[in-house]
Amino acid sequence: MSEEGLQGKVAVVTGAGQGMGRATTRLLSERGAAVAALDLNEAAVQETVDGLSGAAVSLVCDVSDSAAVNDAFARIEAELGPIGVLVNNAGIGRAPNDGSDQMYELMAKRNEEVAAGTPAQTHVDHIVHMEDEGWRSVLGVNLDGTFFCARAAVRSMVGAGIAGSIISIASTAAQSGEGPIHYVTSKAAIIGFTRGLARELGTRRIRVNAVAPGPTNTPIMDGIPQEWIRDMEAAIPLGRMAEPQEITAAVCWLASDASNMCTGSVLVANGGSYFF
Repeated sequence: MSEEGLQGKVAVVTGAGQGMGRATTRLLSERGAAVAALDLNEAAVQETVDGLSGAAVSLVCDVSDSAAVNDAFARIEAELGPIGVLVNNAGIGRAPNDGSDQMYELMAKRNEEVAAGTPAQTHVDHIVHMEDEGWRSVLGVNLDGTFFCARAAVRSMVGAGIAGSIISIASTAAQSGEGPIHYVTSKAAIIGFTRGLARELGTRRIRVNAVAPGPTNTPIMDGIPQEWIRDMEAAIPLGRMAEPQEITAAVCWLASDASNMCTGSVLVANGGSYFF
């Protein structure tokens, strides 16, 4: 099935070795785009593109490293051509020395107090346990990576005169404030970045949008305690987490010409867990 306006476009997807990134890469390819899949895990990102019928390349790239991003995009242009679509999907929810272990321990203790019917005395602190390294690592991937890749893609689009589409993965956490503080901050910043860049690039007909999923069944959920996951699912009006393919459909629509009047917007796909 071909999505309007995707045939022949060069699409770059970051964090393409698993989850939403893998699903997005494969769907863009099915709908006619030439795809470049980027990830830190060489074997995983190669698996993403194995078996695709269209033009595809897989590249190892640390999106938090601007030089590595520039090198990767130069190689993509050389092998596939100028970039028409960018999906900023790479993201992490925790990092070494970010205080997450302490936060989850405190959360479990507070939940025990609540379940016992006694006044909860435990404070679920995160920031007091977070070191610079942990904060910087999550912001480096989620926010700096989004900027570095968007800058490289825009330079390619402008150089070739392409009216391209940039889609970044935000999160319902940006609106609700629920989640690790560095993750929430990075996803809220992505929405601001999306809106500002959309205004800047409108005259070039380069569209910039975001997708804000709620809880989604991807490997990033592996670091979250099962009790918290059960609580999240119970609060979703549709009664379950999303599957990666359900978010991918929204991303691919924003990548296509079918969404030509959408820019600066946040497409919410969260099962009703939070209303923007």
